[in-house]
Amino acid sequence: MLDVAGLVLTHDDRRRVAHEKTGGVILFARNFASRIQLCALIDAIRALRPDVLIAVDHEGGRVQRFRTDGFVRLPTMRSFGSLWEGDPQRGALDATRAATAAGFILGADLVACGVDLSFTPVLDLDHGPSAVIGDRAFHRDPRVVALLAKSLMHGLLLAGMANCGKHFPGHGHVAADSHVAIPIDQRALETILDDDAMPYAWLAGTLASVMPAHVIYPAVDDRPAGFSPVWLKDILRGRLGFDGVIFSDDLSMEGASVAGNVVSAGNAALNAGCDMVLVCNDGKRADALLDGLVDTREPKSRTRLAALRATSVDRRDDSLYLASIACLREAGLIVA
Repeated sequence: MLDVAGLVLTHDDRRRVAHEKTGGVILFARNFASRIQLCALIDAIRALRPDVLIAVDHEGGRVQRFRTDGFVRLPTMRSFGSLWEGDPQRGALDATRAATAAGFILGADLVACGVDLSFTPVLDLDHGPSAVIGDRAFHRDPRVVALLAKSLMHGLLLAGMANCGKHFPGHGHVAADSHVAIPIDQRALETILDDDAMPYAWLAGTLASVMPAHVIYPAVDDRPAGFSPVWLKDILRGRLGFDGVIFSDDLSMEGASVAGNVVSAGNAALNAGCDMVLVCNDGKRADALLDGLVDTREPKSRTRLAALRATSVDRRDDSLYLASIACLREAGLIVA
């Protein structure tokens, strides 16, 4: 999965998208000026590669790529956790209802433009030290995180969109930002499994895809989770029973640098158990990866990825969409 430069496809974009090893395109804020323009860009991508998966980081709060021209400004995930705690009688019910409404709005707005997948929900626990996670996390309690995430994913499903839990097994305990550093979490395996990884265990049958963290957990492996067969094959698939898609996080991030250059990192991620690797914001690295990536995936991988394509139905004017807007407004969570 790679990105494109701007509002329309350049010659280099077309060359990369058409490449046989390109399985997906991730969109950013720079790719959006209006709904009409976004739909035209996606149509141009589909004309080159009808089978390509189109994704975006569109969580709500500060990580929401499209915010104008009909896209609802979604609240932070922490706001649902705060709603849960706000009323001992109704807090849990109000929060899960609101999370379902937000998931439906998020999915419906994106599916209407031809986007297949948003990399959401964040399942990291809000331990406090991590500024890069921060209010992107629902809560500190893994039980609350799992229930709110399940509600949000139900809303996505109603809109025709799959989901992606991130960042396995948990990024919230480390202060370092894996975009610019190499975070290290020194906790024991059982401590992580009994805390941060619990939402993945409880939601293993509900999650359609998972993105591992560029975090090193030395008690388990000296490689970040996304390059570790122990984490991905033995623990995520074996011990937790997850059978969906595994995406690498962006190989251009500093947290991936321990795996070598982008080709070494991409091949290491596939060998570790990823179904698709991401390279963003670096055309030269994308070209190198397209040239040097060796497909070592099992045959089932393609089937798993194909299942992530969205159901292309515009739900933004139906009663459920309007009721979802009303639900968030009543909870005080509509930003705009």
